[in-house]
Amino acid sequence: MTTFKPAFVPDPLSGLPIGIEVDAHPAPRPERIVIEGHFVRLEPLDVAKHTDDLYAASHGDDQHVIWQYLFETPFENHAAFKAHIERKAASDDPLFYAIIDKASGKAVGYATLMRIDITHRVIEVGNIMYGSPLQKTPGATEAQYLLMRYVFDTLGYRRYEWKCNALNEPSRRAAVRFGFSFEGIFRQHMIIQGRNRDTAWYSILESEWPHQKAAFEAWLSPHNFNALGQQKRRLSEFK
Repeated sequence: MTTFKPAFVPDPLSGLPIGIEVDAHPAPRPERIVIEGHFVRLEPLDVAKHTDDLYAASHGDDQHVIWQYLFETPFENHAAFKAHIERKAASDDPLFYAIIDKASGKAVGYATLMRIDITHRVIEVGNIMYGSPLQKTPGATEAQYLLMRYVFDTLGYRRYEWKCNALNEPSRRAAVRFGFSFEGIFRQHMIIQGRNRDTAWYSILESEWPHQKAAFEAWLSPHNFNALGQQKRRLSEFK
């Protein structure tokens, strides 16, 4: 593992190392907009439009796996889930986007931009719920790419974060696959559903984004998928 070495310059008075100068302008806040991709579309979470699809996508036979490491447990019924979506749709931070499968037109998951720090231009992706129809599909990867592109290219953030339960191995593998760098474990960081949560932290920096962007776009190209929609080369091969 590469050891991180912070960039610095010597202070002209003390000679001690200090951080390099950066443009200190604030970043704009993310907005409730539609972000189009090839496989999926992100759109502001809407109770009337998305509740039924999301309930169906997340409350099947594998519902306990889907909700295992989220803050909520599977919901007892549709009404309880609808109230949950109403609260999330009204939130500004986290700001929720429904993930729409363009082939079916159905909402198959959601994700958020959260812990929005416009001063330091730092933002986190989180509250990621991928329903059964979205998991292990090209759209699952494209949804992450669309959010990254919006954060770095449109909004101009410096740092993009991913945090997850340190026991959540699928999420940790996904973070690495998506190009995030592991930064460490925050021990006893939270109490979730009455249980301890140690949190694994990951990030992508603005300087790393161009390389990651090129890899995502090469992987997502139609030329990388056969007639059955199966990938020809893995995302890691483009990195």
